[in-house]
Amino acid sequence: MPGLQTKPPSRIQQENRRAILDAALDAFSTHGFRGTTLDQIAEKAGLSKPNLLYYFPSKEAIHTELLSGLLDTWLDPLRALDPAGDPKAELLRYVHRKLEMSREMPRESRLFANEVLQGAPHLGPLLGTGLKALVDEKTVVLRAWMDEGRIARLHPVHLIFSIWALTQHYADFDVQVRAVLGDEGTDPYPEASLFIDTLFTKLLSP
Repeated sequence: MPGLQTKPPSRIQQENRRAILDAALDAFSTHGFRGTTLDQIAEKAGLSKPNLLYYFPSKEAIHTELLSGLLDTWLDPLRALDPAGDPKAELLRYVHRKLEMSREMPRESRLFANEVLQGAPHLGPLLGTGLKALVDEKTVVLRAWMDEGRIARLHPVHLIFSIWALTQHYADFDVQVRAVLGDEGTDPYPEASLFIDTLFTKLLSP
């Protein structure tokens, strides 16, 4: 109807929505999409299942919302790669930001990993469009830096893959990392940061 205005959500509604998304993130990152139920999410959020369904019509809707926001967050550090900056400094900044995200957002990393391992049923279209377009854009930047002799000539896409693999490993395989490191594994990130910095500094040197 003309002039009809949507009433903004109340503070309690906003808090309930956040509680549902946080509980779902915890459940999905632990049990995967298939292993998670609406009852589990509702219990973790401290809400009844009918109350949860007032905010989200299905488990798929919650999962899709989490993944959509996550992919955007996940890509921000790559978007920030500045073609006008110093190539090695820009890439090392990207590496360290990705490692920080593994430390700060382990549940989000595992959620994304679980989605991809299941064949990306909810993120598939975005991976083939938004993600690929951004990687293609940054590949042009990397090749230009290589052509100018400012960083070593490497396969640009596999360079990006290697950054993802090395940094996200610490979130996705946290239990394994800490078990193998033993006493050193209480906080593996400082040494991981030094190691990865040394590795990519040498790798990128012309």
